[in-house]
Amino acid sequence: MSTIIFVVFCIVYLGMILGGLPFLQLDRTGIALLGAIALIGIGAVSPDEAAKSIHLPTLILLFSFMVVSAQMRLGGFYDWVTRRLAALPLSPPLLLAALSLVVAALSAVFSNDIVCLAVAPVLIDACRARRLDPVPYLLALACAANVGSAATLIGNQQNMLIGETLKLSFGGYFAQALLPVLLGLLVIWGLIAWQTRGRWTSAEGAAAGAAAPERREDAEAPLDRWQTAKGLSVAAVLLAVFLFLPAWPRDVAALTGAGLLLTSRKLHSSKMLGLVDWELLILFIGLFVVNHALQQTGIVAAIVADFAAAGVNLGQPVPLFAATLVLSNIVSNVPAVMLLLPVAAHALAGPTLALVSTLAGNLLIVGSIANIIVVNVAARRGIRIDWRRHARVGVPVTLATLAICAASLWWHLLPAA
Repeated sequence: MSTIIFVVFCIVYLGMILGGLPFLQLDRTGIALLGAIALIGIGAVSPDEAAKSIHLPTLILLFSFMVVSAQMRLGGFYDWVTRRLAALPLSPPLLLAALSLVVAALSAVFSNDIVCLAVAPVLIDACRARRLDPVPYLLALACAANVGSAATLIGNQQNMLIGETLKLSFGGYFAQALLPVLLGLLVIWGLIAWQTRGRWTSAEGAAAGAAAPERREDAEAPLDRWQTAKGLSVAAVLLAVFLFLPAWPRDVAALTGAGLLLTSRKLHSSKMLGLVDWELLILFIGLFVVNHALQQTGIVAAIVADFAAAGVNLGQPVPLFAATLVLSNIVSNVPAVMLLLPVAAHALAGPTLALVSTLAGNLLIVGSIANIIVVNVAARRGIRIDWRRHARVGVPVTLATLAICAASLWWHLLPAA
């Protein structure tokens, strides 16, 4: 049975690498779900055992903040912020800096993927209105969203998983992550501003600005001050709870906040729940079951022991840093984190996993969903960002931010040494 489980696991993670399987109409979510179904179907995992393998606090926290973000989208908050930001009388480099800071702050609370999806189309229109090349700003949007989401344990999916599984302190993690994130934003701004110097209105940007605006499928939502205030109030209260009331479980507090937002006289629950990323939740469920089955075989423990015998202890910060970086760019950050969480025993294992898996997402377009969202929205608006153009920014940003992260983690190791 162990061999069959290992084969299913390999097929599932091959699908994570490829984004699908040859000859089958499956994406990563479908592959993870079918892997879990296969293991239950052959009796490798009982339905009760599969249910117990699912880390419910992570799913509850993820769902709850999807509801909060849905509230902000339906209230027109993201569109309003982007329009107000673009209207500021700033030079192109300063506008780039302001964009990076605002996007990072939003991503730290409302999830980087949602922020990119909501901001990208409005940002393109704003750049065209100002006769600016949208590409540098779109690249800054993707990179800043990824880096900013590393600042908190609710900024992205893998951080939620790490925080809930390892029971990390919300305030303690934020204190560790803040400096690397701020320096990372400075790197993003400096690199893009340097690469774009003198070419803020390139031929591509001018052509885009001259083109007639196409009909947008994602039409801008007008600002609803009451709905926006509700969403911001719930988010602010949740942050305060996470920081000052650690005894209250974060998943329970977040679910309570989501329930308050769903209790509305104007916004129908179907609209709110329609913006929840159910496929992502199913992906998590499938991977929880598949990874649990593999853990039960003892294969993972044997591999970890073999590495340790060879002098590579994956539980220590340096090997864990390297493994997180490599796996995040092979199978994507969420599956990578799920694989490495069982060996995350060191005091700095949680921050290492969270920071490295998130910052590594800037390396290539496929490194994070936020990158893919920005590139796809740009393509729908006639703006091409290929892997070479992205890599010109993504590769140096990733290397620089990871170097900053490594230095920061080393600094935190000094007292222990």
